[in-house]
Amino acid sequence: MSLKLTILGCHSATPRTFAHPSSQFLEINKRFFLIDCGEGTQSQLRKYKIKFSKIKQIFISHLHGDHFYGLIGLISTLSLLNRTSALDIYGPKGIKEIIELQLKLSKSWLNYPLQFYEQSSKKSEIIFEDQNVEVHTIPLKHRIYTNGFLFKEKIAERNLNIAAVAEHKEIEICDYQNLKNGKNFIKNNGEIIANRTLTFDPPPILKYAYCSDTAYFEDIIPLIKNSDLLYHESTFLEDKKDLAATTKHATAGQAATIAAMAGVKKLLLGHYSSRYKDENLFLEEAKPIFDHTELSFVGKEIEILSKS
Repeated sequence: MSLKLTILGCHSATPRTFAHPSSQFLEINKRFFLIDCGEGTQSQLRKYKIKFSKIKQIFISHLHGDHFYGLIGLISTLSLLNRTSALDIYGPKGIKEIIELQLKLSKSWLNYPLQFYEQSSKKSEIIFEDQNVEVHTIPLKHRIYTNGFLFKEKIAERNLNIAAVAEHKEIEICDYQNLKNGKNFIKNNGEIIANRTLTFDPPPILKYAYCSDTAYFEDIIPLIKNSDLLYHESTFLEDKKDLAATTKHATAGQAATIAAMAGVKKLLLGHYSSRYKDENLFLEEAKPIFDHTELSFVGKEIEILSKS
């Protein structure tokens, strides 16, 4: 079980030659997700050699341009590349209308199905689930309706203790799957052999919490608690704390405080304001509060492997 995150963009507001708006590519437990799609995302995907065909689900946090203005371009490019498989888009209510209007007025058509799953609830909910991964919304506090996302592995099968299994001749290969599923083994004489004596625990699940634009908001702490990795916006430093409150953004110190209170293993800062020319200032502000803090930068990769 593993998690790999690639930062495609991590700056706020307008794209520049050296700064790209929000977008990330996540691989978790053999599933691939695009998170936010700021302007230029498809160019970034090409630059970092991420195959477009891997993208089956896109999660949009909110309808501010630096988080979704690249979406219509990517959708159109996928059609030009003769995509035929469905593309699922998860985002706030209204995203379907925006995209369909752009396609309609440009008299464009797609070669593949485009499926929208819109959110409007202010409570956390599961919006995606398969046998490997589930995705929960993280309601945030911003100027418009905004969600973060919690990506969470499903618990894997238990691992066979082959040496222990070999001690019981009645256990055959056809019984292995039941053991992996956590079932006890019942011998012909009715004796029950506890599953825990025949198997090992699966690796711990991994969790990634993505918290895009938000003011300081302690309500998210129970939702992101003990995450292996937390991305939390840090648009400002403490010198602009009042502006952060007005615009409903967070400071690096506030992001670090949330990380410490939630007991996450690692914090990743991003969504930097262009007011600051030295991004190391964000790290300097956060690390005294939460030591396991890193800066996002375009092209950064973080890989986490589950430890048994």
